[in-house]
This record gives sequence, structure tokens and C-alpha cells, in this order.
Amino acid sequence: MDELNQLVTSLKGVGAKRGEVLNSLGIRTIYDLLTYYPFRYDDIQEKSLDEISDQEKVVLKGVVLAEPVVNFYGFKKSRLIFRMMTEQAVINVTFFNQHFLKSKINASEEIAVYGKWDGRRKALTGMKILATQEEEIDFSPIYHVTKSIRQKTLVDLIKVTWDEYGELMPENLPDWLIEKYRLMPKNRAAYAMHFPDSIEENRLARRRLAFEEFFLFQLKMLQLKQQETSKDLGKSILYDVKALKGFIQTLPFELTGAQKRVVNEICADLRSPEHMHRLLQGDVGSGKTIVAAVALFAVVSEGMQGALMVPTEILAEQHLESLQGVFEGTSVKIALLTSSTKTAERRQLLADLASGELDVLVGTHSLIQDEVIFKDLSLVIIDEQHRFGVNQRKMLREKGNQADVLFMTATPIPRTLAITAYGEMDVSVIDELPAGRIPIETRWILPKQVDSVLTWLNKQLKQGQQAYVICPLIEESELLDVKNATEIYEHLKEFYEPHFSVGLLHGKMKPQEKEAIMTQFKDNKMQILVSTTVIEVGVNVPNATTMMIMDADRFGLAQLHQLRGRVGRGSLASYCILVASPKSDQGKERMKIMTETTDGFVLSQKDLEMRGPGDFFGSKQSGLPEFKVGDIVADEAILETARVEAAQLIASSEWAAQPENEKLVKALNERAEESKYFD
Repeated sequence: MDELNQLVTSLKGVGAKRGEVLNSLGIRTIYDLLTYYPFRYDDIQEKSLDEISDQEKVVLKGVVLAEPVVNFYGFKKSRLIFRMMTEQAVINVTFFNQHFLKSKINASEEIAVYGKWDGRRKALTGMKILATQEEEIDFSPIYHVTKSIRQKTLVDLIKVTWDEYGELMPENLPDWLIEKYRLMPKNRAAYAMHFPDSIEENRLARRRLAFEEFFLFQLKMLQLKQQETSKDLGKSILYDVKALKGFIQTLPFELTGAQKRVVNEICADLRSPEHMHRLLQGDVGSGKTIVAAVALFAVVSEGMQGALMVPTEILAEQHLESLQGVFEGTSVKIALLTSSTKTAERRQLLADLASGELDVLVGTHSLIQDEVIFKDLSLVIIDEQHRFGVNQRKMLREKGNQADVLFMTATPIPRTLAITAYGEMDVSVIDELPAGRIPIETRWILPKQVDSVLTWLNKQLKQGQQAYVICPLIEESELLDVKNATEIYEHLKEFYEPHFSVGLLHGKMKPQEKEAIMTQFKDNKMQILVSTTVIEVGVNVPNATTMMIMDADRFGLAQLHQLRGRVGRGSLASYCILVASPKSDQGKERMKIMTETTDGFVLSQKDLEMRGPGDFFGSKQSGLPEFKVGDIVADEAILETARVEAAQLIASSEWAAQPENEKLVKALNERAEESKYFD
């Protein structure tokens, strides 16, 4: 492996300049180059003229009728043209900026050309000349490249490098696993990704490499999980079962079946000597706060403390209000700590916390400040955990005495993503809404119908209700034909004021400004809030019954569902109006799906299938590993098989010491680029 870890600049023909180009593609070492796989393969099967569609990429075979003509024009630009007889038809073939092909095109000789067919002109724009032998493969690998390096140059470099170093490609999987699933050897699979003899060989190569990526990743995640849930980190919280049951009976409603199941999972974790590291995910309005309240009560009943950290002051105040209502009539003492907490109140709060007089502390990032000291913090709950950094979550956890940790999210995550993004956690799911909740009615309208909706909305406002209007951009863009928040805000002010107040909220505002506007809206001092997507997940304004989303086709299903969840939080019927004129079939399909279901888990799976994992979470904070070959959507079956195998292997405490797993242990410990998805 040492030779494969040499820099690409050590290769013949790769100087400093070409090395920089390769580095920009993520290719720094020889190993990176050999595992820089194609991102797709062009189908180059031969077709007859009557089978070809306009602009389709195809292979045409025929006889060259005359020597090619080359014309030069512009700066380093050329056009090579010749005529070819195919199926008794004469067609023109043109190659742009490939004048060097002239020597390969000879009159009266047979030729095979891969290119794009122009049905109107009955001509072919050539892309490459192929061999005409029978053993010709059926497709051509295509790599991500830049303007500074051509496909052919990269392919030639990979071929030369493979001939010299390919045999050194290490095998990472143990023989027993390769035999069990009849997997290709690593060396052969990597080669077949670049230079396959057939489509079937390439398919088997992808299967092998995807399995390896998923298996190594799952194994690493399970190792992390073992560390996180170790008995050395945890403690048994033997809460008062009778008191907890009595508390649950005092709730003004019965827990749903899903809530009961999740409460049992969390309570089992609390009683276990192992450290709890659990993710609680539930759709909008599914009742995660009540589950959190039950867990907090259990801890407090044993004389310990709990903390709930949320990303914003508005959400912190909202959670405090909800928990105060739930804990009313009990001995649980709860308080709020944010940057707005006044000095005298803060001093007393911190003293009560340190002495144990205070049982539960709700707050924002303020909870992780040095002066915040708990007497016996045993349960940490972090809401919308993806909004906090790893270090912030760790700092709060370390304020406790081997504290159990419960993360919560309102984003329904498909199982495939949960396995990859949160593989080191146990996952609990609330997949059932409380009884009696009125489903939100969702309608899709065209932009020309907006005025009629505004007239209808006027009647809702007169009845004392409120509305959100969401826009995808703040300011005008020359690139995107979308309505912007400022323009919509001005239009609605003109339409509704002075009878109703209209507010504006967007990402360029300071945090204090956002808080002030949301407070006004929550207190009904503002009836319509025009906003970009910065409005918080979980913000509870029961009086808001209408959500209008402009240019809705610009959003993914998961995000549309999150926005829709801002309404429908009270006892009144609520509505979500999608304003869109999608041009693509996929855009129309998204609008149709939104009007047909309010199940967040159904929508999240559809969104994953339609847009991919990067767009589901957002590319910057996705938290997802970057696999070179595996696709967690398309290869879901391989991912599941890899997960099961990894779980079975790691269940044995002796697996790492067994000789047959030596290669596997070495692969897990390697800090090569191949393992970057472990970081």
C-alpha cells in the first residue's frame, strides 16, 4: 500500500501543473487515481437508422465514401467532415476540434462512429471512433473531468498506471465473506470499473465495491456505537415506575401506540447500565415533546436532573411553556436559560441548578457555558440536533454524570438514510399522529389563481386567523424566475393593510430582529408573515391556519412537508396552498404527491428517490458519507445486507483477533483517502 500512497506527481508524465489538475478532482495519490471510477457509462450499442431518435447517442457503422476534409477556424478550433454510407443511406459525419482523427479515416474502409444523431439534418456529430471488431464492448466509461484535462488523457493515464501498479491493489474483505456472496476480488473489480469486458462484468464489479464500502462503513459505525453505549459511560437510572405511571395517567390525553412504544424503548435505555445514545424522530405534530417530558420525569423521580437544548430562544420558550403545562401539579421544578435571561434571575437559576433545587433546565447554546453547573445531570435531550455542532453536543453531555443522551428531529428520515447518517445511534420512530388531529388540506394552484386565494384568505383573517407566505428567494435573481420575499411583502401590504398587519422575515436579518418578528406573529400583532425558509421547525402558532408557498416546485418534498407543518397546530381546519407552474414532469409529480398524502415518512422516501440523499439534507450539512461507488438509494438491498453482516460480525468480541479478519482490521485502521467517509 505504501507504493500506492505515493503522490500522483511521482508518475511519469505527471508534472506539477497536471498534478494540480488531478488534485482538483480529488486525486492526490496513485491509489486515488486507480479508484477514481467513472460516474456513468454511455450506451454505445449499434442501432439501425429507423431505430434512432433525434439527439440520441448511438453507434453507426458504414463505409467511408471519400477522404475527410478539415477546416480550421477561430482560435484552435477545427471541423472534420466526411460522408459515410450506412444501410444504403449517405450521411454526413462531423467531428469538432478532433482534426487529428483524419489519419484514422480512410476512403473505402469500414468505420464505426459513436456520436449524437441529428434527425432533422440526417447527420451525425461524432464523439469518438470505435474499433469494429466483434469483441467491442457495449458501453463507454465517462469520468468527471475539468476543462484542463480531457477524458482520453485521464483514461490513458489510468491505463498506464494500472499496468504498473494495479497488482498492488489491496484486498480488504476476508475470504469467508468473499466466498459467501461470491464477490469479485478487489483487484479485478476495480479494473472492471475502468475497462470492463462486458456490461455484466461491470455490474458485478459495482456490486462488489458497493458492498465493501457499505460493509466497512457499517462496521465503523457499529464500533462507534459500542463506544458510545459502553457500560463504562453509562449508569442505571432505576426511576420510580409507580410514580412514572401515575404521571402518565395525569396527562389530559392518552398516549398513541407509537408514543407508548417509544417511551418503553427510552425507559429501557434509562434502566440499562449501558449509555443511551438514541435518536427520536417523529413527523410534525407527532408528540415528541410529551415523550421527552415522560423521560425527564422518570429521571427527576430518581432525584436526578435533565436538560433540554434547542437551537433558538423562540423554541426554548415554546418548550418551556409546553413542559410547564405538562408538569403542572407535580413537584418538578423547571426553568429557562437563554442569552436574554436577566442577570439577577440568571444568578439565582445557576445557584438552584448547582444545589439540585432545579430539576430541569431548558435553553439554547447558553446551557453549555462554563458557569452552568449541574448537581447531577443524568439526561440530555437535544432537539433538532443537526443544528448543533458535534462539540456543542459533547460539551452539554460532559456537564453530566455519565448522562444518557436523547436526540430529537422533526424531519422524518427514510430508513436507508437513518442507517447511514445515524448508524451509530439507536433510532426510535413516532409514526402515528395523535387522535382527533385535523389533517391539513393541501391544494396546488397556478400563479394566475393567486388573487382568488388572497380574496379567500381575507375571509380567514376576518375570523381572527393568521397565515404564512413562503418564498424561495429574498431578492431578485437574473438566473431564476422566482418571486422574492420583498416583492411579495410589498404586494400583500398593499392588498391587506391597514386592516391586517403584514410582516417580513428573512435570513439577512439579525437574530434579535427575527426573534422580535416571530414574537409579534405569535402574539397575533401581525396577521400575515412573509418569510423565506428561515422560520423554525416546530414553531407553534396555533392561530396560523394557512400556509401559502410560492414557487413550490423549487422545494423538495421533505422541505415542503416541513413548511406545511407550521400550520394545523390548533383545533381549526388548516390549509397549505402550493403556488407553482412546474415545467418538468418531476416537478408536477412532486406537487401531485403533496396533495395526496400528509404522511411525512411516505414523502421523505419519495423525496429521497427523486432527488437523492445530498439534496434531502442539504449538501453542506448532510452528515452523509461520500461513497465512491455505492448509492444508498439504488443499492438499498446491498446496504441492508452489509449492515446485517457487520452487525453479526461485531457481535463477537473476538472478531478482530481472528486471523481470517486480519485484512479487514487493517482496512478499518487505514487512514487512506478510501476511508474518508469514516471521518
